[in-house]
Amino acid sequence: MNKKLPAPDLWLLISILALLTMGMVMVYSAGSVLAFHDYGDSFYFVKRQLLFAALGLGAMYFTANMDVRVWKRFAKLGLLICFFMLVIVLIPGIGVVRGGARSWLGISSFGIQPSEFMKLGMILFLAKWLSREDYNITSFSKGLLPPLGLIGLAFGLIMLQPDLGTGAVMLGAALMIVFAAGAKMKHLGFLALGGAAGFVGLILAAPYRLKRITGFLDPWSDPLGTGYQIIQSLYAIGPGGLGGLGLGMSRQKYSYVPEPQTDFIFAILAEELGFIGGLIVLMLFLILVWRGMRIAMTVNDSFASLLAVGIIGMVAIQVIINIGVVIGLMPVTGITLPLISYGGSSLTLMLTALGILLNISRYAR
Repeated sequence: MNKKLPAPDLWLLISILALLTMGMVMVYSAGSVLAFHDYGDSFYFVKRQLLFAALGLGAMYFTANMDVRVWKRFAKLGLLICFFMLVIVLIPGIGVVRGGARSWLGISSFGIQPSEFMKLGMILFLAKWLSREDYNITSFSKGLLPPLGLIGLAFGLIMLQPDLGTGAVMLGAALMIVFAAGAKMKHLGFLALGGAAGFVGLILAAPYRLKRITGFLDPWSDPLGTGYQIIQSLYAIGPGGLGGLGLGMSRQKYSYVPEPQTDFIFAILAEELGFIGGLIVLMLFLILVWRGMRIAMTVNDSFASLLAVGIIGMVAIQVIINIGVVIGLMPVTGITLPLISYGGSSLTLMLTALGILLNISRYAR
């Protein structure tokens, strides 16, 4: 590799910074009322978001300029650390319960989500493992089942918290790497049927998940319970119209949409900035995904290519799930919108991963 590398992909960088900027504006606008009510400071959420964004941008600059082979060298150690954190977070007294899930490590309001780290850790390790020249993933028993077993173990630990949304993103991104590595479609199709049966079992095993499904199918059947979030989200999106009510003019952020600065921030964005504002956000994500997949297809190194696929898969799946929930096409899962929603570890880890993608873009043709 050349000592002096070319600049990273400009379109990718612009889309990342544009989404991050819109996120800052919307975190303040969507969360100002709740922040003032709970903390006496309407800038509470945006000040914390600025701190995490600064940390994330520092990490992104570091990873964008670090040799991508370093990640390959430490991928196994990173995955072991992620598994360790997933285990200790389940221990009462160590793991912190928030929103009904024991998924946080930390003190008071400051904490990290080990499941967020596992998404990146799994992507890095699978990219290293499946890029080996002597690895034959077309073999079902020796090639496909070992990585699937590893993915299943991580997914199982995340579900013990429980955190179906983050587990689904990790699972989807990992399977995209498996597919890109050359797994046979008939093998994946067979396993997809088993996975669908397992998913149904997970839903039936926990009554609250079944209620979310029924609430999603007919939210007005329980408007004050399982259907409340979806109904309030649609009440926000509808009045937004083409141009929106105006920045800061949302009515649904006044204690109607729960946690408007996190999972349902896109509903407030659509209410204030309208269809045009929502379309701009979607176009920026499309540019990000397009440039990311182009990088994955044009880089010569197989490890870097699979790594790019995993990172873009993580972003795309998270965007699809979040917006699908907000507009009522999917059940509520508790997934944030990348670079837009308020969140510490999720924002920092996302910027770190996108820094790796920017680094890979330096080697793309």
